[in-house]
Amino acid sequence: MQTRILGELKKLGITSVSRNTVKNILKENGLDPGPKRGLGIWDEFLKLHAATLWQCDYFSKKVLTVKGFRDAFVLVFLHVGTRRAFVSPASFNPNREWAQRQAEAFVEHVKQTGVATKLVMRDRDGKFTPPFDEALKAARLKVRKSAPRSPNTQAFVERFIQTLQHECLDYFIPIGLKHLDHLVAETVAHYHDERPHQSLGNGLLEPLPKAKRKKKAKPPDEPTIVLSEIRCKQRLGGLLKHYYRQAA
Repeated sequence: MQTRILGELKKLGITSVSRNTVKNILKENGLDPGPKRGLGIWDEFLKLHAATLWQCDYFSKKVLTVKGFRDAFVLVFLHVGTRRAFVSPASFNPNREWAQRQAEAFVEHVKQTGVATKLVMRDRDGKFTPPFDEALKAARLKVRKSAPRSPNTQAFVERFIQTLQHECLDYFIPIGLKHLDHLVAETVAHYHDERPHQSLGNGLLEPLPKAKRKKKAKPPDEPTIVLSEIRCKQRLGGLLKHYYRQAA
């Protein structure tokens, strides 16, 4: 690494810096001056690929039907870099054809939103059939299976599924697939646009790439908050709440 840095400095006309100086600066900033060998650790993989990496996984929910309770399945895709999600409609029968259609819908979603996508990671669940992988590969996406007995590699999408369950689905008994789809859609909309995220310093998710082109007025450093200006938007009968200031 020192040699590479010295070469870059030389291009800038800086030749008075020694190798030991570069080495000491790297160490002071917590960087390893030695060359990287091998495949690296999982954290390094995520740092390299987070901007283009999606994870996907299934979850199930008991749904009340005229024939009693049945297990409905939902497929979730989560973009690791932005934490944005794409969620399929629920199904009682997630067979090969259904899974393939969801993969194709996911490909169309990333095309429309412009979210960077190169790699899709999944576990070894039998519901991920060859047509599912083929639909992704046809869009020039790489499919990577998680290693056996390594649940931590799917931690991001599993954490999102946990959020869906703990903040919404645990409070309801869905009556039919349409009801379950409505519950999930409302929670995902709240998650994307209204919910503060602890991993982002209690901030909101970044807007989609196309929305970033719009310039927003810079708020004052210390705005004066008037209680009469505060509004509350509620979803799902008040289970999900979003507080905001009324526009002037």
